[in-house]
Amino acid sequence: MRQLRRLLRHRDFRWLFLSQTISTTGDRIVLVALALLVTERTGSTADLGLVLGAYTVANVGFLLIGGVWADRLPRHRLMVATDLVRAGLHALLALLVLADAVAIWQLVAIEALFGAAEAFFRPAYSGLVPQTVPEELIQEANALNNLTQTIAEFAGPALATALVVTVGTGWAFAVDATTFLVSALLLTAVRPRRRGAPAPRTTVLRELRDGFREVRTRAWVWVTIAVFGFQNVCAFACYVVLGPTVAGARWGDPARFGWLAAAVGLGTALGSLLALRWRPRRPLALGIVLSMPFCLMLTLVAVGVPLAAGLALGTVTGVGIALFGVWWQTALAQRIPPAALSRVTSYDWMGSLALLPVGYVVVGLLAEALGPAEVMGVGGLLACAALLLALAPRETRRLGSAAPAEPVAAGPVSR
Repeated sequence: MRQLRRLLRHRDFRWLFLSQTISTTGDRIVLVALALLVTERTGSTADLGLVLGAYTVANVGFLLIGGVWADRLPRHRLMVATDLVRAGLHALLALLVLADAVAIWQLVAIEALFGAAEAFFRPAYSGLVPQTVPEELIQEANALNNLTQTIAEFAGPALATALVVTVGTGWAFAVDATTFLVSALLLTAVRPRRRGAPAPRTTVLRELRDGFREVRTRAWVWVTIAVFGFQNVCAFACYVVLGPTVAGARWGDPARFGWLAAAVGLGTALGSLLALRWRPRRPLALGIVLSMPFCLMLTLVAVGVPLAAGLALGTVTGVGIALFGVWWQTALAQRIPPAALSRVTSYDWMGSLALLPVGYVVVGLLAEALGPAEVMGVGGLLACAALLLALAPRETRRLGSAAPAEPVAAGPVSR
């Protein structure tokens, strides 16, 4: 509680935290509402895949451009603009649903535009958080934001179901549109501090290259991004696509996968709370090690570990995921030039998401040919081996946790 009070004393962070708590809950409402809407209209999983695929492709396709503009413009104002765009898109969708005039092509178009807008929001948000707190509180700010996202993962689906059952799917989208309007209003009150000198503006292509140089000249950055991109394909795709099927085969009921997901969520919340205080000497290396239980969990569930042991391991897994996420975000914020932070973050997001849709498809095809449990078990082992490679760079193993008094490399990005 003392750490929370220290954070919330800072006015700009307080407004940013409140705005994202509200809009993140709205986002989680939409995930469920979209699935229910498509199921209600067509009953086709292919249609749902088309809608979600349109969102993902647009989101990944615009991430790098979003990073450039987030480093060019005041980040909080760019976030206000993206919130207003997303509010308008889901308000339109709500009207179409309420008027019983929505078609799949409209859903595809709206969600593609929504994904493109979010591609500008994410890098801006990652760059803005360190501008709302003192340097020594960046880790705590990231931890509290992670905790909020975890709570939204639980609250959003419950609210979505309640809204759909009581007032209908259209109103669920209307609520989400309202959360973006409230978020935009709160963000107008943010007055972020300056971190370092702004980079001189050139062409978009040149700034993209400069951002990529900030990534490739730091082995601890590009190796970690590459390894976790591979881990998402081998492990996370298996978790999402095969988890319910394997849970049904090993534990007698596919719904018990929900218990496992809840255990992971509980661990993520605990890990976020732990990150409010814990500053290990080598946070990045330890975070990578603590990410390995997720991969091992997949293999153990695949071979038939008892449900109670699986749930315990799921909780441990969540703790590790949360700690790595907080320490990674903090390391980027402290060691990347502030004028390039959003671009580096956009490369990070792209590395994490670009191959994931392909991973979903490949995992599904392999499971049909080889068996779900076999694919999930091997995928977990491959992902665990890849994480060991993330520890290869000496920079990764030696990266310390001490927060500098001023942003590292706070001047303009070298040209």
